[in-house]
Amino acid sequence: MRTSVNELVIKDTDEKGKYSIEEIKNKVIFGDAFKVLKKIEDEVFDMVFIDPPYFLQLPNKELRRWTVKTVVEGVNDEWDKFSSFQEYDNFITRLLTEIKGVMKPNATIWVIATYHSIFRIGKIMQDLGYWILNDVVWIKTNPMPNWLGVRFTNATENLIWAVKDKNEEYTFNEDYAKIYGIDKVGTDIWVLPTCMGKERMKDEYGKKLHPTQKPTELLKRVILTSTKEGDLVLDPLAGTGTTGYVAQALKRNFIMIELNREYVKAVEKRFMKSSMIKVIPKVCQKQVKKYMKLEVD
Repeated sequence: MRTSVNELVIKDTDEKGKYSIEEIKNKVIFGDAFKVLKKIEDEVFDMVFIDPPYFLQLPNKELRRWTVKTVVEGVNDEWDKFSSFQEYDNFITRLLTEIKGVMKPNATIWVIATYHSIFRIGKIMQDLGYWILNDVVWIKTNPMPNWLGVRFTNATENLIWAVKDKNEEYTFNEDYAKIYGIDKVGTDIWVLPTCMGKERMKDEYGKKLHPTQKPTELLKRVILTSTKEGDLVLDPLAGTGTTGYVAQALKRNFIMIELNREYVKAVEKRFMKSSMIKVIPKVCQKQVKKYMKLEVD
């Protein structure tokens, strides 16, 4: 638990030169990721997690089906706006190029996205020399209802897990993989709900502060399966700060970067509270198999 938010946030400036790791370890840098990454030493991070823009551009909609009416909150924030697929690809390419420079040779990276962009991101990663290890499928137990009924319910997101150099020995904690995946071998399927309830951060009007806030349970799985205690984790598009919040609770170090002032304020507020994150998974094998309609011993 932090006693002073002033210890947490560093505001980047154009005048600022190179950052030392000790200067920014366990901090949130309020600034542009592209500028900040150039000021960080080469090959210092053990793991990177990024939740990039999805290029969704979904407006808020009022939907009706039978006698039921609902308002679906879209994703139309400025950070998710691109004029074309080419502009989006250029953004992802620049970001992944800068990130690769600050990763240790054996560091791994997680990138999460939906079907709107995950395939484009995967190709770019391969073109840049990342070696893809897994495509982890997150099955949501509480997906948005299929109100229109014109296609399958979108109940999944994908996480690409890759290593910087395929010839290096990276961290993989098999015991945790067996706990979190389905069955004893720990498959690449994770079943858990989206961010909800008290965990979901709200703005002053009671609306979602961030449209794609990730649950702490998801980051817990990412961090425990691919890092060791004391490792340094980077999230250059931090949003509401879930990556650093979970990393600190699990005795990892972090550096986060965020450009949105409201998100940075939310991170400050969040870090003033003690985390209640436990290593034990919330979803046990019996619950997973029941959801997947698999036989339970």
